[in-house]
Amino acid sequence: MFDFLKRKKNGPVITNLPVTTDIHSHILPGIDDGAPDIETALNLVKGIYDLGIRKTVATPHVISDLYRNTPATINAALKQLQDACAVAKIDISISAAAEYMLDDFFLQQLRDSIPLLTINKNIILTEQSYASSTDNLHQIAFEIITAGYRPIMAHPERYHFYHQNYDTYKRLKDMGFLLQVNLLSLTGYYGKPVAKAAKYIIANDLADLVGTDLHHERHLEMLQHKNSLRIFNDLLGSHKYNNLDII
Repeated sequence: MFDFLKRKKNGPVITNLPVTTDIHSHILPGIDDGAPDIETALNLVKGIYDLGIRKTVATPHVISDLYRNTPATINAALKQLQDACAVAKIDISISAAAEYMLDDFFLQQLRDSIPLLTINKNIILTEQSYASSTDNLHQIAFEIITAGYRPIMAHPERYHFYHQNYDTYKRLKDMGFLLQVNLLSLTGYYGKPVAKAAKYIIANDLADLVGTDLHHERHLEMLQHKNSLRIFNDLLGSHKYNNLDII
């Protein structure tokens, strides 16, 4: 999985990520499968700050049978992390939204007109199960847009059911989804098929956003690795992913 770490390249040392805004992470303490406590959360923030991130949107999971997070639980964790960053004198802007699983719980909130947590303006982050594609995705996309939101599909390269037909990525965009690629997908962290799909999305100008999808220290270590940073800059250098600036 990590064959890329064996490669050596000449050139200048790269110490920063190719973006300064991260729109997808799980750094809020204790509310999903990301940072389990405030100490870990603060270490993750310090790590991405040192990589050049100056604005980050935490996006904890909202999943019906696992993480029924609400604005109250998310904002309480956000305040805790913001206060810790202030004490630690880390000059980073942290806000919070959510990563919504496209399940029945999400649809019920949407149909009941319960306000959803947005990344910016009317932009929401959504995901699918890794096990199988979402039924009636066209209809769900239509309902999201009709409700006044614009959806991002998180890490489409990681859904194995799309790997046999890359035309599906174009169809996702035709439905109205923005596509967000995980930076670590480009390194082979999630496996070669995912890396291949991520590179296809980038090379064919189908990606609108990139993000860390940062959960834990292992993710941070891979983001910090010098060969990872070279890969990010080599593959994304000719593209402009200003994240919040483009949506």
